[in-house]
Amino acid sequence: MPDYLSQLRREFAADEGTFLLNLRGDRLEWDKPAFSRLEKAMRWACEHFQGHDQLDRWMANGFYETSRFVRTWTSHPDFPRPEPGQYYQDCIERLDDLADWFFRGYHAYNQPHHWSDL
Repeated sequence: MPDYLSQLRREFAADEGTFLLNLRGDRLEWDKPAFSRLEKAMRWACEHFQGHDQLDRWMANGFYETSRFVRTWTSHPDFPRPEPGQYYQDCIERLDDLADWFFRGYHAYNQPHHWSDL
């Protein structure tokens, strides 16, 4: 099993090889496998910390910034989008759903809900 907490910390810090690092700067690359790792780590955190009264600030900042940054950065007309537009819309919606779940402590979907891979 991957160490999702370490992966989440690496992603939110935009370490080498992460989705967020590849997305910005001169790379401008939407790395699908890296997005999948980020999304799974965020989903794990939502499940793991659901119901907790206190959250680490680095995680709260990461969820907030990721949900806002990815939408803003990739909406620029010059950002390369080799996948169909619906894929990016689904990914942005997923990040919003995960941030909402993380901050509220529950997701907005009826149980049982299956979070499909994107």
